[in-house]
Amino acid sequence: MADEGLRDDLRRFVAERDWAQFHSPENLAKSISIEAAELLECFQWSSQADVDRVRGELADVLTYCHLLADRLGLEPGAIIREKLAVTREKYPVDQVRGRSTKYDQL
Repeated sequence: MADEGLRDDLRRFVAERDWAQFHSPENLAKSISIEAAELLECFQWSSQADVDRVRGELADVLTYCHLLADRLGLEPGAIIREKLAVTREKYPVDQVRGRSTKYDQL
């Protein structure tokens, strides 16, 4: 994590509540999906979502993502940068700038 303090805060929060027993990778992945659906619900009927509600749901998604990464021994910043490098190769700027075409259709 870019913010080592955040990882420590999350670990402490979970430990204080004895919730690690429920945080299998499978359960955390499910929780990410559930919270992502709640985030999407903010935009269900309008693109003008309540920013405070979005903020709360986004925090939930990010929290579970960080918990899963920690559980798997992964560094969020590192895996994002690794994926960004792969995506950079798939989507060269000169071919995709301003386009949403999928890489296999370039």
